[in-house]
Amino acid sequence: MKNLIIIGARGFGREVYNSAIESIGYNIDFIIKGFLDDKSDALDGYKDYPAIIDSVENYSVQTDDIFISALGDVKYKRHYSEIILNKGGNFTTLIHKGAYLSKNTFLGKGCIILAGVRVHCDVKIGNFVTIQPYAIIGHDVIIEDWSHINALADCGGFSRIGNSVTLHTTSFVLPKVIVEDNATVGAGSVVLNKVKAGTTVFGVPAKIVLVPN
Repeated sequence: MKNLIIIGARGFGREVYNSAIESIGYNIDFIIKGFLDDKSDALDGYKDYPAIIDSVENYSVQTDDIFISALGDVKYKRHYSEIILNKGGNFTTLIHKGAYLSKNTFLGKGCIILAGVRVHCDVKIGNFVTIQPYAIIGHDVIIEDWSHINALADCGGFSRIGNSVTLHTTSFVLPKVIVEDNATVGAGSVVLNKVKAGTTVFGVPAKIVLVPN
């Protein structure tokens, strides 16, 4: 049996812990060893959570360790995950028992699929992708590495979500629309046209509100 270590012990880390104990394989394939966080008092005042073992930077990876990154910001998720990867750590994928995954769905490593998510047929999801509760991923969607799909977001059929993209809560990407790498879609936005790399869009319909430097 493997020992799951959660990177990040703040709000989302606690969410992921509670999801992990309701995920496929808990107490069969893995148990939860604890958290990694450089804020050693992050769990002070909270009950019934495992300990913060160490910081990501200082932790020595053990033979039976597996990891998941519970960081909501895609840049921090990648940064801290790569520290563990460079130490030889292995990442698992967590799928909540209340999520729905249709046939021919491919999931990479390090993904988190939370309760109520619906992933329809013939979808490809890359590595280290987080999909928050009740998001809907339509048929033939591609989501590339490191992206973060927030609660109740909707990706229409054949849409494509690039690397390190953030879709905020209740955003809607229409079918066949492309959201390029490192873009951000604001909460409640409806994306009708391609979102260029590195830009932030917001509104109905979504329009550019921030461009990369």
